[in-house]
Amino acid sequence: MSSAQKVFLAATGQNRGKTTTSLGLTAAIVARGLRIGFIKPVGQRYLVVDGTRADEDAVLMKAAFDLPDALDDMSPVTLPRHFTTDYIMGRVKEDLKQAVIEAAARVSDGKDLLLIEGTGHAGVGAVVGLSNARVAALLEAPVVIVSEGGVGRPIDEIVLNHALFERYGVRVLGAVVNKVDVETHPQLPEVLAQGLAQHEIELLGCIPFSRLLANPSLELIATHLDGELLSGSADADRIIGRVAIGAMQASHAVAFLRDQTLLITPGDREDLLLASLATNRAAGGSAVAGIVLTGGFRPSLAVLSELRDAGLFTFLVGTDTYRTAQAVDDILVKTHPADLEKIATIKDLVGRSLDVDRFLALP
Repeated sequence: MSSAQKVFLAATGQNRGKTTTSLGLTAAIVARGLRIGFIKPVGQRYLVVDGTRADEDAVLMKAAFDLPDALDDMSPVTLPRHFTTDYIMGRVKEDLKQAVIEAAARVSDGKDLLLIEGTGHAGVGAVVGLSNARVAALLEAPVVIVSEGGVGRPIDEIVLNHALFERYGVRVLGAVVNKVDVETHPQLPEVLAQGLAQHEIELLGCIPFSRLLANPSLELIATHLDGELLSGSADADRIIGRVAIGAMQASHAVAFLRDQTLLITPGDREDLLLASLATNRAAGGSAVAGIVLTGGFRPSLAVLSELRDAGLFTFLVGTDTYRTAQAVDDILVKTHPADLEKIATIKDLVGRSLDVDRFLALP
């Protein structure tokens, strides 16, 4: 390995904020004139770019910062379908550990810092001999654990993950807690710091909650649900503020339609559709971001015409309301290279929330 400083960003689970932290830290490090390399040793969610299979976070970081390294070095191991079964049954002959070590060496060559991003919690990847804890040990990289808002859950999760890293002899530098509602609960950073200190874990910073970062866009809804766009457009910059299930009388539902609501309701509930249109008109278009119609029920031509005239995003799916609501809840809010506003927000939030110079001095 080169002499580049190394930091392994781990997390306590999926969608906790590793990518947010990676983006923000990388931006701050680049702004200081330092040369940075990025590697995602084990990727579960991958893309194929110019014939190369690479984790989507590696693709994002390469595009966002114009990093010079090859994608297959930035993402040396990906786990396509059936890979874990093939590995267990002895059908994978490649030395995965050596592939990670050699890729990390190439990416870190000539760099001031190598940022290593893990996958899921500390144990993810163990099935192929490359848990996050094992990889951090192989690369001799100290770890920062990222969790998300709350009090009990983040502390519990951080302590649990810390134990596995400790078992592998990996030094944990501290923790970052993402999606912290500091506006409503300004005392949370101090509570988290004291709670983690009781386990000899340092809180390195809290990233404030941001609706833009936490909630999906209309584009993600249309991309991830199997259905048909009936009206409006699936805009990447239209962020959903909240979700409401239309299973009540229209007069009662109106109170829940506010702050860019995504309404999920059967397509034959025309009373709710008309109420949504009226509420949105009264609110200047800020009450309802869009509507997902469930059960495969198409509204009448008259109502559909009103939805189209209003330009209101309306998406028809075949699944029932319960399954549709579950699918919306399960959508992973990932950052993509085209999400320029989102990336700018991340850079600003992380830059203001973490003492980057102190962070760089930790190892």
